[in-house]
Amino acid sequence: MSTSRTGAGDAMKRSFGFSQVAEGEKQARVDDVFHTVARRYDVMNDLMSFGLHRVWKDAMIAALAPPKRPGWRMLDVAGGTGDIAFRAVEASRGNAHVTVLDINGSMLDVGRERADARGLSDHVDFVEANAEELPFGDAAFDAYSIAFGIRNVPDIPKALREARRVLKPGGRFLCLEFSEVDMPVFDRVYEAWSFNAIPRIGQTVAGDGEPYRYLVESIAKFPRQADFATMIGEAGFKRVTWRNYSGGVAALHSGWKL
Repeated sequence: MSTSRTGAGDAMKRSFGFSQVAEGEKQARVDDVFHTVARRYDVMNDLMSFGLHRVWKDAMIAALAPPKRPGWRMLDVAGGTGDIAFRAVEASRGNAHVTVLDINGSMLDVGRERADARGLSDHVDFVEANAEELPFGDAAFDAYSIAFGIRNVPDIPKALREARRVLKPGGRFLCLEFSEVDMPVFDRVYEAWSFNAIPRIGQTVAGDGEPYRYLVESIAKFPRQADFATMIGEAGFKRVTWRNYSGGVAALHSGWKL
């Protein structure tokens, strides 16, 4: 069992938290986790971010700045419950159209219900598919976003290449993900909270602590900010940058298809 962060995307293919699984097994096991937590997804993110995921998502949309003109299209991957999609539509004053893609049907069911409740069904559509094999033509979208989902994709380099493929020239890639804390003392406090408290709270709140244990471990294994930025560049994106939030608890990576 290795608890150290991976340095490249290929190492994530068989990493299920701190465990190593057979080639091709990770996706099914990740699916099981999200079927379990779908109805408690916001609670899960609240637990792992002290509630700050809502602020970070707002910052992600502010960085994206969806234009207030019709015809702008965005793909939000691993965004089943609609959190990012709804923010993008509202920021565009109803002009943007967002396609939410998720491999997990339970997460998409939650998103569809929320879109209906918000009156946004005409602005958001939902597609069940794999981030590694996007069912869209080349240059179909103006922007691609993924929030707290890339670490659960087995073949991250392939997903990044797919992201670039479906973007129009000049299109932007944005990825919000839990990352490596870079503040002394706080890094140890956050680690202790993550590994000791979150699974126990998950057990209490959702009746099952194991999915939360995996999610905490998957954060600890995900590549550091600089390593992930290198992977984005290797997929063909230009002007790759990242910005830490809350001392590196999360980071927003950006790249452009130029």
